[in-house]
Amino acid sequence: QVQLVESGGGLVQAGDSLRLSCATSDSTLSIVFMAWFRQVPGKEREFVAATWTGGITKYSDSVKGRFTISRDNANTLSLQMNSLKLEDTAVYYCAAGQGVIFNPSLARDYDYWGQGTQVTVSS
Repeated sequence: QVQLVESGGGLVQAGDSLRLSCATSDSTLSIVFMAWFRQVPGKEREFVAATWTGGITKYSDSVKGRFTISRDNANTLSLQMNSLKLEDTAVYYCAAGQGVIFNPSLARDYDYWGQGTQVTVSS
């Protein structure tokens, strides 16, 4: 069982930057895909960014060019968020998948989830 713990959320102003981290409890050699999703009340969980074998990355159109996902080591995933906007306000979740994921933007294909960290962007 892999446990994921997010950190780094907080309250920032529009235009600011924030860096989220996701720490895993065990060696993630078995983890192939890692991703960030976000969710606001009343809406479905939304794909933000993913990374997998070889450092390949994928971003949602809404964050492309502003956010950068990186797997810093076998146990840490990061999300550097720049030029934050009001609409980036959400709870951000880290996700990990052990198998092959044909569409990394689909939440249902991930095996493990963190508890989430709140990001609030104010004007």
